[in-house]
Amino acid sequence: MRLFPLICFLILLFSCQQGKEQKKINNQTSAEDSLLTLVQRQTFQYFWEGAEPNSGLARERIHIDGNYPENDQNVITTGGSGFGLMSILVGMHNDFITKEEGYDRLLRSLSFLDSVPRFQGAWAHWYHGDTGKTKPFSRKDDGGDLVETAFLAQALICVREYYKDGSPEEKQLALLADTLWKGINWNFYRNGKDTLFWHWSPTYGWELNHPIQGFDECMITYILAASSPTHPIPDSTYHKGWARNGSIKTDIKKYGIPTLVKHNAKPGEVGPLFWSHYSFLGLNPLGLRDRYADYEEVVKNHTKIHLAYADENPKNYKGYGSNKGWGWTASYSVNGYNAHHPDNDPAGVISPTAAISSIPYTPKESINFIQYLMDNLKDKVWGKYGFYDAYSENEAWYPQRYLAIDQGPMVVMIQNYKDGFIWNLFMQAPEIKAGLQKLGFKSPHL
Repeated sequence: MRLFPLICFLILLFSCQQGKEQKKINNQTSAEDSLLTLVQRQTFQYFWEGAEPNSGLARERIHIDGNYPENDQNVITTGGSGFGLMSILVGMHNDFITKEEGYDRLLRSLSFLDSVPRFQGAWAHWYHGDTGKTKPFSRKDDGGDLVETAFLAQALICVREYYKDGSPEEKQLALLADTLWKGINWNFYRNGKDTLFWHWSPTYGWELNHPIQGFDECMITYILAASSPTHPIPDSTYHKGWARNGSIKTDIKKYGIPTLVKHNAKPGEVGPLFWSHYSFLGLNPLGLRDRYADYEEVVKNHTKIHLAYADENPKNYKGYGSNKGWGWTASYSVNGYNAHHPDNDPAGVISPTAAISSIPYTPKESINFIQYLMDNLKDKVWGKYGFYDAYSENEAWYPQRYLAIDQGPMVVMIQNYKDGFIWNLFMQAPEIKAGLQKLGFKSPHL
């Protein structure tokens, strides 16, 4: 009987210890959620307060330090606006804005998209937000840009799914989003072949001659093209075009980590991290696989390779490490613009979007990166619309500039990490389910 009080004491002690541990976990979780929400809320403002005023869509760039390219301040970007539309949905989901404010902005933006010149249903890369006129991205790139269009269409489907069961006014907005998405003539962009082509111009036709092949940021283009209920491509176009008749599969490793798919880079190299972000803002890679790869493993391994490079730090750049600064993607650079990756890192430039938008794949390391910036670099890298586009501790280079295509994925992917909000909207769309099944994909969402 003497053992009974001792047992009771030990049970009480164990319970208290468990309570302390749970409280510690809860406090840590709460602190992390507050940190992530802060980053989301501030970055969201790029697409809210910083939007081009006439269209309500995303400016290509915002330079807090001024010094814009000529006639560029009101240029909107199609792909970045797609990321922005998803960010508006996230803003309502988190009560950053009211439902009424979000509806009004989305109605204005989709009405603008319905009014501008399109090219077989596809949008151009850039438009002047004040006039709606196309702005050529380059001399021969003055027409349809199918990849930018895909980034936008991914968002239109999410908008439709968000509003389809709403009030009569909300259902009308859902119908507008649906009409815009279904108006894209994906099949035209095959140019009579069994692959998709990136550009078509009413002036220059197919002269740019840029077939879209994997693996890079363009996978969503084929998924949407196969899923279209109005202008679909056959499944053979995915397998012959994107998957290169199966040669997209590879046994290439970097730092001993399998890439699984052949990156559109030089042999043995891996690409920038936006290749594992842009297509997967709506398309959920977790548990997604086809005959070529498990895409959860593809995107997680891609991110792990960047982390391994940060730890190796072969050029001894200041501020590198998996528990410090890491993540390389296309962004501003010390000399202009550069698609940074572990094999293309000439000046020690880190782009915050690379690590932060990878948070569903590497949550611990992504949160550690945010904390590193907040604790060590502070307002050198943090401003009106969240983290600036890029920085280099090595070069003491801290430009106060933003790009839409880098800000948007952070807002969306943080939310996908939290609760899968945008992933769930996109993956529930019936034509996406049918399109993925048509291409032979497996997913928990199918």
